[in-house]
Amino acid sequence: MAATEPVRIGGGSAFFIDSAMAVPQLLAEGVDYILLDYLAEGAMGLLGRARAADPAAGFPSDLLDVHIGPFLNQIAQGQVRVVTNAGGVNPAGLATALRARIAALGLDLPVACISGDDLMGQLGDLAGARDMFNGAAFPQAGVTSANAYLGAFPIAAALARGARIVVTGRVVDSALALGPLIHHFGWQPGEWDRLSGGTLAGHLIECGPQVTGGTFTDWREVQGWATIGAPIAECHADGSCVITKPAGTGGLVNRGTVAEQLLYETGDPQAYIVPDVTCDWSDVRIEDLGPDRVRVSGARGHPAPLRLKACATWDAGWRASVWQPVIGPAARDKAQKQAAALFERAALMLRGRNLPPFSRTEAVLVGGAEEVVMKLVVEHDQPLPVQMFCREQFAAISAMAPGTSVAFAPSVAPMMHLGCYLVDRTMAVPRLDGEELADPHPAWFDPAALVRPPVPVAGPPSGGEARLESLAWARSGEKGETINVGVIARDPAQLGALRAALTEPALRAWLPDLGPFALTVYDLPGFAALNLVLEGALPGGLNASQRLDPAAKSIAQRLMNFPIRL
Repeated sequence: MAATEPVRIGGGSAFFIDSAMAVPQLLAEGVDYILLDYLAEGAMGLLGRARAADPAAGFPSDLLDVHIGPFLNQIAQGQVRVVTNAGGVNPAGLATALRARIAALGLDLPVACISGDDLMGQLGDLAGARDMFNGAAFPQAGVTSANAYLGAFPIAAALARGARIVVTGRVVDSALALGPLIHHFGWQPGEWDRLSGGTLAGHLIECGPQVTGGTFTDWREVQGWATIGAPIAECHADGSCVITKPAGTGGLVNRGTVAEQLLYETGDPQAYIVPDVTCDWSDVRIEDLGPDRVRVSGARGHPAPLRLKACATWDAGWRASVWQPVIGPAARDKAQKQAAALFERAALMLRGRNLPPFSRTEAVLVGGAEEVVMKLVVEHDQPLPVQMFCREQFAAISAMAPGTSVAFAPSVAPMMHLGCYLVDRTMAVPRLDGEELADPHPAWFDPAALVRPPVPVAGPPSGGEARLESLAWARSGEKGETINVGVIARDPAQLGALRAALTEPALRAWLPDLGPFALTVYDLPGFAALNLVLEGALPGGLNASQRLDPAAKSIAQRLMNFPIRL
């Protein structure tokens, strides 16, 4: 019989080298589940390379060495369950290693393994696929990983069979929370609103302390970064949840921190698509209940998508990057002249060896006035030319600009590329410890079912003007070549003014370095918010971009002084 009492899920990791402090906090707090999210898209390429070098590798070691391994005795003595996608591209390998560690300690902790996401054996079937963001063809060679995003029902099945630790490969991040909720409450396929609410709970806590005060617009109000609390979602059978954190920890949970995280790395918030449901969060309500307790309710859902998202990574070419300090009067001018000279010198050396030119050279200058650090990047199809540049750039310390200091962090590495595709659900059949599981979903999403909310309208102008930061919270992120900026009105009465000011021409003028992006604005009247989606604003995506901030975390901060007519 399904439970009705609330269940508490803690977010123990947002990426595979995240802090070691969260899991002890959550164990001390006595949560029911701990989720550990390890897999950003770029991580799959790194793990794929590791597997290519050693078939027994392909998963991050932190689950065993940092996050869970040191606490296996404590976990066994309690009732907490752990759900993690730490399996990377080799979930069976991690499950085997984890079982061996548990057996060596003489503990009883059943481990389940979810697989079926790996598409490396079906690359031929992906040959005609086109990238979801830029339409590029699927790569012909050099693929290091190819994985579909699985959903939450296999995780629920593993828990129903008694697993205390569930290890998966590539599942959608929020499924790590939705799976336990399906198991605990007995939610069924087709209960779209509940599945959407559970997905939202997972989305809010999957990035760790980003919902408990980390990266918050009002950072001055957040005390205790050193001991910032891991997030906890107290989830209810109706799909609502309360976001909080362990007692006595640092950080802050309020309407702003939760609203910022809700929009983080989203596109259309009325069609936030995951394998089990199409989520509509436009009318979500976010309510402060008291210190560090925020209730989130009102998520709606539509049927699951007909196809699954899949990501592939591949290596093509080589990249060298190095950081050079240039100090003294006219530092930027000296740095720019030095970069041009180093690129010219390297080009002469390549011609001298009858090698093709670099496919890309770029200098990114950080700082100004009398201190600059210059990031120099070159790319080539072959490793030798980038190795030559990495060595030759050291000559600048004695041959070029005065005030040049010792370059640091020189590196040469394969260039990892990433693409996202839509694949038929039959290509990725979930397996629970090797047993195939049926797709449970009874219907498929029809975009025509969406009804857009009215656009908020600004009132009569007062003649005044204010900075965006004084009127709104904001947070930015990236997916593929797209940047999104979530903007939440502090006072809902100002939402119309924000909507009227944040236009495509105004944003292009304010952020000219982003190039010719296309802006779509999505309205979320439930909590007085806008989601600004800048398509094409991050050419090449996170892995190819050589901007100072390829993850687009800074875009919202750069809008803090944006003028809003009141």
